[in-house]
Amino acid sequence: MADAIDAVIAQWKSVRPDIDLWPMQVLGRIARLARVLEKEHKKFLAEHDLEPFEFDVLTTLRRAGEPYELTASALLKAALVTSGAITNRIDRMEVKGLVERVRDQDDRRSVRIKLTPQGRNVLDAIFGLHVANMERLLQPLDPLTGEQLVSGLRTLLESLGDTSLS
Repeated sequence: MADAIDAVIAQWKSVRPDIDLWPMQVLGRIARLARVLEKEHKKFLAEHDLEPFEFDVLTTLRRAGEPYELTASALLKAALVTSGAITNRIDRMEVKGLVERVRDQDDRRSVRIKLTPQGRNVLDAIFGLHVANMERLLQPLDPLTGEQLVSGLRTLLESLGDTSLS
């Protein structure tokens, strides 16, 4: 069976047979897979009335542990967006009752973003379904292939300096 990248590689081989295209085969598939997985993720979240950014904020706050809150700057760093974008996102999530802004007790100038009980309930209700959906997407891989893929991708990310959440 062939995928879309095989067609691209075949075209390149016909016009540039002198170049070893293995990097294009790997990175082309990773890029294409990222787009396919993002589309699947958005579809899953839409079925649960969430946007990807909302899910990201909810999961970031939930995995932070009790009391499920972070400073706005810590959340901004984790979200990898501009401060204007995160402000807009938090505004929208507050309207939905998923998060709330609370003044930091130690530094009144600082604002913390806190997961509301409703936000936690929404996330907890779908998180298991989210993991099951990811498992469905990976179903064609046997456990050994999955472990090898994890190892290879980790090695690649580490070599490119992606070793922390910030």
